[in-house]
Amino acid sequence: MKVTLLDRIFLLLTGLLAAYQIAVGIDHLGALSIAAYTIGFGVILVACLLIIILGWEALDSPVVVILSTIIPLSLSLGLVWDLLPAYRIGYLLFAMLGFLAVGLTRILPLEGNLPAIILSITHGLAGLTIFLLPVAWSLAGSAPAGFALVGIGGALIGMGGLSLSFLKTGRPILSRSTILKILPGLLLLTTAAFVLGFSVTPIAR
Repeated sequence: MKVTLLDRIFLLLTGLLAAYQIAVGIDHLGALSIAAYTIGFGVILVACLLIIILGWEALDSPVVVILSTIIPLSLSLGLVWDLLPAYRIGYLLFAMLGFLAVGLTRILPLEGNLPAIILSITHGLAGLTIFLLPVAWSLAGSAPAGFALVGIGGALIGMGGLSLSFLKTGRPILSRSTILKILPGLLLLTTAAFVLGFSVTPIAR
């Protein structure tokens, strides 16, 4: 399946949005939060460029599952670090161990359901964190209503990430052709939601 012109346009726009967010940054945040967000948007930018240049074959790389885990883990870490100071160290450990566990299950020749279980737990918890924290803070009045868009972006990227990850593990949620058809548009919507949501910060605490 080839990357269509419309796919390339969507991916280019997504990459430009990610680059814009990296360049603009988010005001009034700590160094680790900024680093986490920069890594997350940086991976989105690199992924879009690789697909534009190499086509969908770029997704066949064995490192795709590992890279797709960086985005939700880094973004959720940034949110926890900024919004839930009491849980900073605990979540940092979860992010590090989750990334290490996913990486090891891709490198080592493990059989059975363990790789899929670890992947589901890591992606699931990180995705729920990205979704729930911004929505909860907005509903509670601790952040502007528009900040909930970050949560919507988290839900979208969670669906896309899990679909890609399970495709690589041989347990696809959707067919490969369906995933590739919706992926460029999903990435664009996700990144747009993140950029718009983060633009209403600083977060009131």
